[in-house]
Amino acid sequence: MSVKLHFNGLTGETRPGISLFTSAEKLGIPVPSSCNKQGKCKECVVEITEGAELLSKPGPEERHLKPPFRLSCCARPAQEEGTLRCHTMRRGAMKIEKHAFELPTGARKWALDPAVTRDGDRILLDGTEIDRRPGPIHGLAIDLGTTTIVIRLLNLESGEVIADSSFENPQRFGGSDVMARIQYDTEDRTKTLQRTLVGYLSRAIREFPVDPRSIYEVALAGNSTMRDLFFKLSVYSIGQSPYQSLTELELAEGKRTTTSLAEPARKLGLPIHPNARIYGLPIISGHVGADAAACMLAVDIMNEERIVAVMDIGTNTELIVGNKHKVLAASCPAGPAFEGGQITFGMPGLPGAIEKITIADDNAVHTTVIGNVPPEGICGSGLVDVMSELLRTGRMNALGRFEEGSEFVVATNGDRPVTFSEADVNALAQAKGANVAGLQIAFAEYGIRYSELDVFYLAGGFGRHLNIEASKRIGLIPNIPVEKIVQVGNASVEGACIALLSRAKRAELEQLVRRVQHCRLETHPGFFDFFVNGCQFAAVDNTEEAARP
Repeated sequence: MSVKLHFNGLTGETRPGISLFTSAEKLGIPVPSSCNKQGKCKECVVEITEGAELLSKPGPEERHLKPPFRLSCCARPAQEEGTLRCHTMRRGAMKIEKHAFELPTGARKWALDPAVTRDGDRILLDGTEIDRRPGPIHGLAIDLGTTTIVIRLLNLESGEVIADSSFENPQRFGGSDVMARIQYDTEDRTKTLQRTLVGYLSRAIREFPVDPRSIYEVALAGNSTMRDLFFKLSVYSIGQSPYQSLTELELAEGKRTTTSLAEPARKLGLPIHPNARIYGLPIISGHVGADAAACMLAVDIMNEERIVAVMDIGTNTELIVGNKHKVLAASCPAGPAFEGGQITFGMPGLPGAIEKITIADDNAVHTTVIGNVPPEGICGSGLVDVMSELLRTGRMNALGRFEEGSEFVVATNGDRPVTFSEADVNALAQAKGANVAGLQIAFAEYGIRYSELDVFYLAGGFGRHLNIEASKRIGLIPNIPVEKIVQVGNASVEGACIALLSRAKRAELEQLVRRVQHCRLETHPGFFDFFVNGCQFAAVDNTEEAARP
């Protein structure tokens, strides 16, 4: 008799008393750890999706975790038969890209001018020698998303992207949104979230096809909470009104000249050259963080004459409106629904996620699954598709209510159906309502209507794969001509790349963030009304009344 184990999509058998970590090793699954399975490093977190009752009770090493999360080195089957499903936070990889980001049409080009340079065998950081070695010199651009982490490895002398990697943010055991993680970190006091993240980042870095010690600088973007957690700063103040980072408070007190951060790699634990610099891009204000700043750098808004908007939909949706003359930015507390959080079969856009859905005239449901593997769940673009199709075919009304039943079967994986329910619709409606409220208020504060916009950039991995018509149908994005909408991919990591490769653009960004107008949605008197209207599934048209100054 044995327990059937499904681990990261692989299947095997295990027995009582054998840790999930050991079972993973037998299946060839690498689980991050730096304490030799002693339960001390807290890095080997796994999520139990089925069969949690079969496992041993959590020990004192796991007191920082709540269900469905366990430490794989501590969790062991305690029963002799059953089915157990689990996975690490790392569930996929991005496609390799060989060239750095191309700026939008008409944008000013920038010269390759990294802070790390070579003089013979001497490696210089801002002109000061930090190492001597032959061979290529490298840097990393990192986007620390609340749900997903993206890393790019670049050759600093050519600007070429050598490799990249992505994985689920392993800090998810501390909560699915930033406020939950702020509370967790404040109560924990041991930097568990930071250490767990560093463990996953370290494994990804070691898997890159270069010597990690040839990496001499890191440019890091992320919302205010994610960035500050990584740099071991207290994030308590970000969770309290007026929601400001310590760097923002210290800037106001004259204790620093910028909200950007810089620390040597040896202090933060990454396995790169110990003298390498880790540069955290500046934040704008409150929850409008370094990821929004990186987006502005990526679309070159500081040199833009046209009126453009950038919307990076995620757990914290970033909204930017403006041009070289005036820029306004806001952060929408959308929550993790569109990134798979709080959705029954929701998951990030990694292998096994349904990313496209259509309902044919004969009622057949057609799906496309990332990685061409059996479906495990539905990612953000698939969630938008299924709501749009249910709305289009009359199976769901504008209030999110199903005409028949309370659940829709999207696909099946053996005897396990992947479903979408009215409860899922409700969670997505609230996320969409926050995003729409942000759009309405940001455009109203800027004083323009959607029709006056020249370009609407949809940023982020989620935004890159959205079906535009489906998104407009359910009211996720403005109902504007499709030719004005540009899907630019992960603009945050692109901006981090630019900051890594150009000292001039980095300095330009430091100046720009100081003059961005921060639009605080939570204090706007119309937020609740916009939110309620935004929860409905209908096209979002020009805000002619709202936009009047």
